[in-house]
Amino acid sequence: MSSPRPTSAQASRANTPLHFRDVDLDVSKSYKHEDESEAHQLYRQAAGHKVKGTILPQTVNPDEETVPGIQHPGSTGVIYCSDRAQANGFNYASSHEWSNLGQGAPEVGPIPGAPDRPLKVEYDNDALEYAPTTGVKALREAVANLYNTTYRQGKASQYTYENVCIVPGGRAGLSRVAAVIGDVYCSYQVPDYTAYDQMLSAFRRLVPVPTALDPEDHYNLDIKQKDIHTQGLAVIIASNPRNPTGQVIKGKDLKELVDISRESTTTVILDEFYSWYIYHDDDKDIGKSISSAEYVEDVNQDSVVINWRLPGWRICWVIGPKNLITALSQSGSFLDGGANHPLQLAAVPLLDPQHVHSERIALQKHFKMKRDHVLKRLKAIGVEVTLPPVATFYIWLNLENLPDPINNGLTFFEELLKEKTIVIPGIFFDINPAHRRNLFNSPCHHFVRLSFGPPLEDLDKGIDAIARVLRKAKKEGMRSFGHSYRRSIDGPASLTSHV
Repeated sequence: MSSPRPTSAQASRANTPLHFRDVDLDVSKSYKHEDESEAHQLYRQAAGHKVKGTILPQTVNPDEETVPGIQHPGSTGVIYCSDRAQANGFNYASSHEWSNLGQGAPEVGPIPGAPDRPLKVEYDNDALEYAPTTGVKALREAVANLYNTTYRQGKASQYTYENVCIVPGGRAGLSRVAAVIGDVYCSYQVPDYTAYDQMLSAFRRLVPVPTALDPEDHYNLDIKQKDIHTQGLAVIIASNPRNPTGQVIKGKDLKELVDISRESTTTVILDEFYSWYIYHDDDKDIGKSISSAEYVEDVNQDSVVINWRLPGWRICWVIGPKNLITALSQSGSFLDGGANHPLQLAAVPLLDPQHVHSERIALQKHFKMKRDHVLKRLKAIGVEVTLPPVATFYIWLNLENLPDPINNGLTFFEELLKEKTIVIPGIFFDINPAHRRNLFNSPCHHFVRLSFGPPLEDLDKGIDAIARVLRKAKKEGMRSFGHSYRRSIDGPASLTSHV
């Protein structure tokens, strides 16, 4: 006699990781739509995050209607998550009690083997004047020299200070570039850096054209995509190394991407902030970095734009053809006015090529150690990372094998806030300028981004918090999850009562 066909609930339980098979999963409460989830309702009620299209019912937020003519653009993932953390008691004065695995920043303290960090800035009276909107010439020359020394030795075409614009931070650099781009189709990828969403929404002359990257293909960008020719894509924007997946475009693939700028009259904008955070398999390669600058043939003809920054200093540079730098000077005159003058002068010695090489060696050794430590600890608590990062300091963590409702990024994030730990839900990396689709349909919905940028002790606190959530799920079942989230530090603990 054949066995009866298993029910869908039984099949779901059979595919659940071993340590959750005997848990009361409360499968009758399986969320399929954002309207059913308290974590998703909280997100929609934050200013700027209501649905902008007509596919879903409009979420009304009176706070967005108080000033005529004002439209909230929506916050980036880190800002939204920081606001939610503060509603749960987080503040920077007592941040030692929390584990912040959400902030996209490396640790700022001493790193073994690295040069000493500058702890003070000295400058003369001239530095109290406004700096040029293109930046201090000495710093522009230092940037050009660093890139020529690192990536362009022996090449006829060399960068000069005229190919460099200094701006007050990475987002300012992207905004300046976006402000000088005309009415064109702009290609972007999902997932990618959260600020691209706001940039593509705010600068409406850019018509966004998405490409969904496939996790089965390690989120690789198809360099030979036909869209570039058939859709007339004039701009491609991407982070490289990739935020949040921790992957990297390099070698032949990176060369082909740069070649597009020469062969297809397409401008390639690459945000290369994580280019020093590369984790090599061979120790002899430690200290090497990657940049599209290596594959540019003519620095004033190839339409390749590079964005990089010194985190925390709000000193960023944009590298590209000279005529681009002139345009960026003009957009900076009305967007941001230029970078901090004293800090530009203080940054000059930090870009000495030998200093930078020593810094890269130390960073790569230290952050590879932290990456391996976090991956090992996650595996030990039953969370397998299917695609470990080879660059950046992020882990793109797939939650879909966890039980409902902690198998989506927003709910997992809210549950970790109760444990004084911050991560970034994956939906913030779903670059979706129209904000129309049901969040449950996002390809990033079942992910969170974990940063191993913080010091090791903070990383351990965060992994301990994840372990507590998983133990609670195993011990108590799922009825205690998915509800009772604070709207504010003084407000009620939940939007709705749990049924």
